[in-house]
Amino acid sequence: MVFSSIVFLCAFLPITLLIEWAMPRVAAKNAVLIVASLLFYAYGEPVLVLLLLASTVGNWGLGLLVGSRKGTHGKAWLIFAVIANLALLAVFKYSAMLVETVNALLSLSLPVPRIPLPLGISFYTFQALSYVIDVYRKEVEPQRNYAHVLLYVSLFPQLVAGPIVKYHDIERELVAREATITDRAVGLRRFCMGLAKKVLVANVMAPVVDDLLASTDATLAAPGAWLVAFAYLMQIYFDFSGYSDMAIGLGRAFGFHFKENFDHPYAASSVREFWRKWHMSLSTWFRDYLYIPLGGNRRGKGRAMVNRIIVFLLCGLWHGASWTFVVWGLLHGLALLAEGMLPINRLPKAIGRVWTVLFVMLTFVVFRCETLAQAGSVMGSMFAGWRFDGAAMVAVTKHLTPLFLATSVCAVALSGRLPERARGWLDVRLGARGRLVAESCSYVCGLALLVLCVASLAGGTYNPFIYFRF
Repeated sequence: MVFSSIVFLCAFLPITLLIEWAMPRVAAKNAVLIVASLLFYAYGEPVLVLLLLASTVGNWGLGLLVGSRKGTHGKAWLIFAVIANLALLAVFKYSAMLVETVNALLSLSLPVPRIPLPLGISFYTFQALSYVIDVYRKEVEPQRNYAHVLLYVSLFPQLVAGPIVKYHDIERELVAREATITDRAVGLRRFCMGLAKKVLVANVMAPVVDDLLASTDATLAAPGAWLVAFAYLMQIYFDFSGYSDMAIGLGRAFGFHFKENFDHPYAASSVREFWRKWHMSLSTWFRDYLYIPLGGNRRGKGRAMVNRIIVFLLCGLWHGASWTFVVWGLLHGLALLAEGMLPINRLPKAIGRVWTVLFVMLTFVVFRCETLAQAGSVMGSMFAGWRFDGAAMVAVTKHLTPLFLATSVCAVALSGRLPERARGWLDVRLGARGRLVAESCSYVCGLALLVLCVASLAGGTYNPFIYFRF
């Protein structure tokens, strides 16, 4: 899989860019991107590309049926589309969890299905489903050209880990778009920055998290548990926001404009604000296609509270077929309810930020652990395991290398608004010539980061994106 990363960066991506760029018409560019996307997806699991094709064909046909039928007939086809898409997720993602839960509750020994999880199935299923729903709502016209629906769902920059793109956001660009030299340069620079987030930050944090979580209770004391929580807080942000940057950057290089997926979430001063800044494409999807249809906050406070809990339970379940994800979602839902009843927004912003980061850090422990028992053990060590014996301290100090410490400082700085404020400060103080020099330096920096990332990938172990498994 290391080889696949190098092949992608050094062969697949540049060849695709050059061929797509050489095509004179949008239809030909779309054909190139469809072929490239299917090859990209089939590289890891050739058989399951058939599932992707079946999903797109089915939702394309259902979109035509929903769009051509009126009244109850159109609604019936919409309900069928929702059931079919959720059934697809249930079979491939949740069947094992369901059987294991039934076995545990009823003391049975039913065989647990071991179905391979298709990469990105949660992402492309939600995209396809949003297309059919938008057709029903008459927000978009049903697309008669299957190739456009296929490209929308399978476009390789965002296929396996988002952001979740709504059809109406790129509907026009599927038919007519132009990627200028500036678009390609800015897009590729952002791709390099996102790759650096993953390879140079998240991949440094990942071994620390994995090693400490594999420790026994005798070695994982409070210092190690807090180090796990911090390292994973940084790992998941730079991993996922890095992938989003790569997807948004490549999309722009091909002429597509995907919406932002992160907006400095660790600078939020409440959990509510955190969810307006973290994985924004998922948050807006649940808002538009679940929370508002359930009634939102239009039916009183009690109903709004129930709706929020439902949304966050399903948001947690969307992330993975494990009760750890469900509990993680429930905790965030409860936090939002608590913030609605308590005057947290009246607190000084500094206190709000501390509360938000601590809450997010603690709940990410639940998100990362394999079982609720392991999560409880780690969190117990965080608050009650204040031991400083030799084994506990060795487990921590062996990870506090100069590379890890330097990366941690950079991660904390980059996860806040410091880079944004620095750019604003420079824009004010630099003249037009100075801004031009700074812009040119940013491209050189992007190229240098790309070289460094390729060298790191070639010499290290493969560490997949966290959200690939969702």
